Amino acid sequence: MEINEDRLNSFMGKMIGDIGAAMSASLMLLGDKLGLYKALAQDGPMDAAALAKATGTAERYVREWLAAQAASGYVEYDSASGQFSMLPEQILALADEDSPIFLAAVGSLVSATFLDEPKIADAFKTGKGVGWNKRSECLFCGTARFFRTSYKHYLVHGWLPALEGVVDKLERGAKVADVGCGHGVSTRLMAEAFPNSTFYGFDYHDGSIEAARKAATEAGLSDRVHFATCSAKTFPAQAYDLVCFFDCLHDMGDPVGALRHTRSALADDGTCLLIEPFAKDRLEDNLNPVGRVYYAASTMVCTPASLDQEVGLALGAQAGEARLREVARQGGFTRFRRAAETPFNLILEARP
Repeated sequence: MEINEDRLNSFMGKMIGDIGAAMSASLMLLGDKLGLYKALAQDGPMDAAALAKATGTAERYVREWLAAQAASGYVEYDSASGQFSMLPEQILALADEDSPIFLAAVGSLVSATFLDEPKIADAFKTGKGVGWNKRSECLFCGTARFFRTSYKHYLVHGWLPALEGVVDKLERGAKVADVGCGHGVSTRLMAEAFPNSTFYGFDYHDGSIEAARKAATEAGLSDRVHFATCSAKTFPAQAYDLVCFFDCLHDMGDPVGALRHTRSALADDGTCLLIEPFAKDRLEDNLNPVGRVYYAASTMVCTPASLDQEVGLALGAQAGEARLREVARQGGFTRFRRAAETPFNLILEARP
């Protein structure tokens, strides 16, 4: 076997970068959990002692954490003053939970994949699934916070207006189902924007429904936002004007059955909104940084979730528009189109 030294060196450089990124995920989780990023963003520049005092943490640990963050390029270090700070772009990604590019919640998601790795390793050997309801708790809260970023900035102002006639219905007063709602972030955002409409969130995970109910009550929305533990094939059919699937259809064991039930649960002129991870239809066209993240998540979370359920179609997080179109067709929808897209999402509209 002949080794190309330049290619080997390039590959090893990539591997070192990846190892550093993998190790840094736990440090991102710490920075988010302990408020280190937010304190540095608000009060920096500051040294380790000052950041430790501001966050109620131990200076020696903070000093090492800051050094690792500076080496990663996540914070800035000034050798003359011995102080650390954050650039505006770093703050948007790591310290501002309301920014359109907030990513610090990823630490919880990565943590869950490592905690659950033994379950996934067993699934590799048996071919069986690992259900959403069998995962580590940090997966649920991490997922809610991670998706909140895109939902907060795109759902009401971009995605819903891209659908034919839906915003007018919501403003007048519509009945909406949010299937696979998780902690209900998407449900609450829509309810806050459209006070004349009524919203129903459904998820098969009891813990997520409990969290969704609590959040809706705290937001003062419980009079017109209702949550129940139901699967995508059993939620009550109430002639909904809009049924939404936010980043969840590909996780379902029987997405065809879920859409077939949705078709029967819709009003005659109703709309089904599918938000799915952005993907092209061919594997070779998804071999890029976004596809890398989604294929990894699909291996550790999405595919095991689907295989744990009946049918176990296992679409995966990179199903692509053509495959999703076929699922919708089999589910009884005759009209299907890409209404919008972002670098991370496909916004698909299905109608009877």
